[in-house]
Amino acid sequence: MNEKLKIAVFVDYDNIEIGIRSTLQRDFDVGAVLDALKERGDIVAKFAYADWGRQEGAKRQMAENAVQMVQRIPSPRGDKNGADINLALDALEMAFTHDHVNAFAIVSGDSDFIPLLNKLKEYGKTVFVVGGKAFTSTILQRNCHEFISFESLLDEPQRPPRPPRVESPAPEPPRGGGRPPQQPQPPPPQQQRQHQRPPRHRPTPLDLNQVMPLVERALQVLERREVMPQLGLLKSTMLQLDSTFTEKAYGAGSFSEFVEKLKAADYVNVSGGEGRYVIERKTKPEEPAPKPEQALALLRDVLETHRIELDGGCLPEDVAALVRASQPAFNCQKYGFQEFTEFLNFAQDKLLVRLEPDEERGLLVYLGAEFYPPALPERPEAPPAEDEKQPESNESAPLVLPGAKRKRAPRRKSAEGAPPRAARAGGRRPRKKTHQ
Repeated sequence: MNEKLKIAVFVDYDNIEIGIRSTLQRDFDVGAVLDALKERGDIVAKFAYADWGRQEGAKRQMAENAVQMVQRIPSPRGDKNGADINLALDALEMAFTHDHVNAFAIVSGDSDFIPLLNKLKEYGKTVFVVGGKAFTSTILQRNCHEFISFESLLDEPQRPPRPPRVESPAPEPPRGGGRPPQQPQPPPPQQQRQHQRPPRHRPTPLDLNQVMPLVERALQVLERREVMPQLGLLKSTMLQLDSTFTEKAYGAGSFSEFVEKLKAADYVNVSGGEGRYVIERKTKPEEPAPKPEQALALLRDVLETHRIELDGGCLPEDVAALVRASQPAFNCQKYGFQEFTEFLNFAQDKLLVRLEPDEERGLLVYLGAEFYPPALPERPEAPPAEDEKQPESNESAPLVLPGAKRKRAPRRKSAEGAPPRAARAGGRRPRKKTHQ
C-alpha cells in the first residue's frame, strides 16, 4: 500500500444508525468515521443514503462534514434493499469512471454488500468496511482489506444525557391579553430512548494471548520473504492475514504501544530504536487460545433448553444470564470476543441465532435457522403394483386418428366370383323382371 489512497466513502445510514443505536445505545458519529479514514488516505468523495425525510436530526452532522445526502425514495411495498442497490450502483460507476479513486469505504454492517466488495477487489481497489462488531456480519468483516470497528473509534465513554428538567406549571396568561409564554417542548424521542437506556462503556480489552497466533503467522511470512520485520510491515501483514485486527481491541492506542505490550508480556523480542523497531518471535511455545467455534456447542445447548423463552425474542443480556447459569465459568473473552453481543453476531452467521434491532427494546435475539429446519418434501405417490392386471392391448386393431376415415375391409367373393349374400343390396336376392 505504498500508493497514496484516494478514498470514496459510501454510508448506508439506515443500517449503521439502527445498528449502533440498538447495540451501543449511541448516535452514529460520521465525523469519527471520517477522521479514522483520513489516517489511511485522502477522502475525495462522501455519500450517505437514507430516507432523509425521516432523519431530520442527522442532516446537520452530514452537512457539517460535507457529506452528500442521497435521497432514497421508498416504494409502496417498502423496499428494504433500496439503499443497498443505489449504493452499489454508484460505487461501481465511480470505480469504472474515476480512475484516480483507488480505495472505497463501505460504512454498513449488511452482508448484502459482499458481492460489491468482491467486485471492487477484482478491479484492484482497496476496500475498507466500517461497522460495529456486534452487528456487522463476520463474513463482511473478513472479506475486506481492513475492518474498522466503530467501538475502536470511541476514545472516551459518552456521557449520559442529562435528565429532562421538570418544569413548573405554566403561568396563566396576563389579563391584558398579552402574548402567553411559550410552553416547554418535550425532548425528542431519540433523547428519550437514550435516557431510558444509558450508553455502554468501552468493552474490556482482550488478553494478548488471543492475538499471538496471528503475530506468529505474520512474523513467519516476513521471515519467508526475507524481509526485516519492522512495525509497518508487521501490521500490514497482520491485516492481510486478518482484516478484523485492531490494536485497540487489546488496550493499545497505537501499534507501537501494542508491540510494547507484547514485549512487556515476554511474547516477542524487540530491538532497535524508536521508529526502527525490529520484532522477532520467541521460540518458547505458548498455549494456544481456544477458537471461537468451540463456544458454539455451549450456546447451542442453552438455546435448545430455553426454546420457549426465545420464541418472543430476548435481550442479549438475558441470553448471557442463561449461559452463565448453565456454565458459570463461561467467559466470551477467552474465545476472542470483547462482548457477548459480538459472540451472538458470530453465532448468527452460523445460523444459531437471529438478531433483530428493535426501536424500543434494542437488539433482540431469536432462534436461528438451525432450530427451524425446512419441511420435508411431499412423498410421491407409489407406483402401481406389478401384479395388478393391466388392460390388454389389441395389437391387431389399427390405429385410427380423430377425424380420419376408417378403411373398409375387402369383400369376400364366392366360388363363382359373385359377392356374398350379406353384401348384396338389402341382403335380399334381386327379383327377376317378367315380361307381360
